Amino acid sequence: MDRMAKALTQFARIIVGALFIFSGWVKLNDPMGFGFKLEEYFSEGVLGLPFLIPYAVGLAIVICIFEILLGITLLLGIWGKLTVWLLLLMIVFFTFLTFYSAYFNKVTDCGCFGDAIPLTPWQSFGKDVILLILIGLLFFNQRYVQPILSKKVAFGITGLALIFCVWMTNHVLNHLPMVDFRAYKVGTDIAEGMMSAEELGMEPPQFETLFTLENESGERMVVNDKQYIDEGWWEKEEWTLLQDLTESRQVSEGYEPPIHDFALESDTGDITNWVLSEEKMIMVLSYEIHKASPEGLKKIGEWAWEAEEAGYALIGWTSSGYEEVEKAKHEYQMPIDFTTGDGTAIKTVVRSNPGIVAISNGVILGKWHWNDTPSVEELNALYGANP
Repeated sequence: MDRMAKALTQFARIIVGALFIFSGWVKLNDPMGFGFKLEEYFSEGVLGLPFLIPYAVGLAIVICIFEILLGITLLLGIWGKLTVWLLLLMIVFFTFLTFYSAYFNKVTDCGCFGDAIPLTPWQSFGKDVILLILIGLLFFNQRYVQPILSKKVAFGITGLALIFCVWMTNHVLNHLPMVDFRAYKVGTDIAEGMMSAEELGMEPPQFETLFTLENESGERMVVNDKQYIDEGWWEKEEWTLLQDLTESRQVSEGYEPPIHDFALESDTGDITNWVLSEEKMIMVLSYEIHKASPEGLKKIGEWAWEAEEAGYALIGWTSSGYEEVEKAKHEYQMPIDFTTGDGTAIKTVVRSNPGIVAISNGVILGKWHWNDTPSVEELNALYGANP
């Protein structure tokens, strides 16, 4: 019995430690993305903690590094009691959070593994329940969580891991994620990514609408859209449709386009197809121009003149209004005409505000943080010839 308990504890230790390290690394690879997810949780409609939104990215970084270090200390067996207690407190909190999110349908993707492994709310909750069981096993068998290396070596490994995490955080925030797990990674054909299931000859997700009806005695009946029509519920005068309670739910999974929000609007209307058909299209993105780095806007402004002089055409994409855009263009002398679009889509394309994306016939050739603006020579090499 004791041998089995020890074996199960070591199994749980490896699984939990590896998952925490992987989860922390995936999110630390893209702390801005995890920060956006935390903003969603902090919003009024979810946890009602809007005062935390300005600190979302900072909190995201702390959580990611904390996850990685907990995973490492668990595997190494140092600070065993403290590590297990912290793991238990974290998983209890996150299990509650994912259940709340799933049950009330508040956040459609918890962001547990960033964009690398998207999970539905109930999948996230199920994952946390499994982790809760494994961490519970560790908690009640702490005596088996023993160091596997000397303290000096273990502390050294943990210290090096912390240094790497700090370096990685600085790198991805001042450049771009080391690995791009999003739908807009380099090499993506945007038009192809927008094609529907029907266009690709695949089965789309299936949904049904649920109607709630009530009679004079207060009895309620819930029927789906098929029953509502087939059984003629709209003709039954004794039943009243409660429109406020009408809801839609997914009944089967199917193919959903990974890109569904790439749309650019200009004064002349929707120019998305034109942008995707151009052989040499360079876009400057800023999901909210008043939140963009002033240093970045200044650098982009100077770079844009060089690119334009070399014959490249540039177009901007932002969710900001006309006055904000004109103010920024004037202040930073940017020779760029901006189109408007969805802010969430814009900050998904490139994790830099502002950022640069090079497209050819709808295919993403390159993406840059404003710290890494490409030279004219780089652009020429990318497009294969001078513009």
